[in-house]
Amino acid sequence: MPHGVGIVGAGPGVSALHLPTLARMPEHFAVVHVADAGSGRAADLAARVGARSSRGTDEILADPRVEVLAICSPPAEHAAQILAAVSAGKRAIFCEKPIGTTVAAAEAAVEACRAAGVALIVGTNHYYDPAWGRARHHLQTSGGPVVSISVTLALPPNGRYHDVVTELPQPLAGRPAPDLSRGDVAAAVVRQLLTGLAIHDLPLVRDLAPVFERVVFARPVAPLGYAVGFVASGIPVQLTTVMLPAGGDALWRLTVTTTSDRLDVTFPPAFVHVGSASVRVVSADGRDTAYAGQAEDGYLAEWRALAQVIEDGVPVEYDELLDDVRYSLRLAEDAAALVEATG
Repeated sequence: MPHGVGIVGAGPGVSALHLPTLARMPEHFAVVHVADAGSGRAADLAARVGARSSRGTDEILADPRVEVLAICSPPAEHAAQILAAVSAGKRAIFCEKPIGTTVAAAEAAVEACRAAGVALIVGTNHYYDPAWGRARHHLQTSGGPVVSISVTLALPPNGRYHDVVTELPQPLAGRPAPDLSRGDVAAAVVRQLLTGLAIHDLPLVRDLAPVFERVVFARPVAPLGYAVGFVASGIPVQLTTVMLPAGGDALWRLTVTTTSDRLDVTFPPAFVHVGSASVRVVSADGRDTAYAGQAEDGYLAEWRALAQVIEDGVPVEYDELLDDVRYSLRLAEDAAALVEATG
């Protein structure tokens, strides 16, 4: 029997990502309940899959058919909803990034899951993307140490992408762009974008550069974006993101340079199911090797990982989840502080 899934949240991520992904895994999961915070969208989404809908979290937590709770609400609600799911006796939790907006909240949520034996998977789809496994294998066997890492993200005029930053004014939604000349506003923009967008790739960065050291530079990029540089494990890392009111296709690329080659992992745009990322390796001797994407994407892989935890007893890496959130929030806080101090 498939595991009953209840989804808290009814935004574009649920509609475009999780419902289609879960529909591809009927042997493991069945969506039985969708809840929203009062928008009314849950009813429409639930009707697509023959599920029940409700408002708030009381009914979905009390629903005995809900074995797995998927938390797709705004980030500020994640930690409290994890604690509520544990208290309600749910067997497993899928939580979108980040687990919490403070380290203390994230630690409390993860430790509650650990103490209760509740499976917890965080929706870091880039980390689960099969292409990242291929890239990591190359980096581990190529022999050249990593000398730099960069992540470049450009988002075209698509409201679904911009909804990632739910707490900031959206230029494409008919509201004015944030006033980046104000230090406090610029700092808030950088922090929010780092915890809303950069957090997709920070677990990959931490894989290669696990010890966060210091932020070197941080500044907002108009109309909405950031440029941040930091050092981790002695490796310089640069993160650059911009949301453009007009432009071409999306670009989402992680580049790793070693002493012997350059490796590019190019991810598909968000909200698109076209398979995994692609990998390209350019060696110092001129070899140019491209690895095509695979049919399975990171969205499918992250839910498959949860199924393996539930069904096969694969252990949950609670400590890794905590280290990821500590790394990400430390970067976001330090970068925001630098922006405000220099703005």
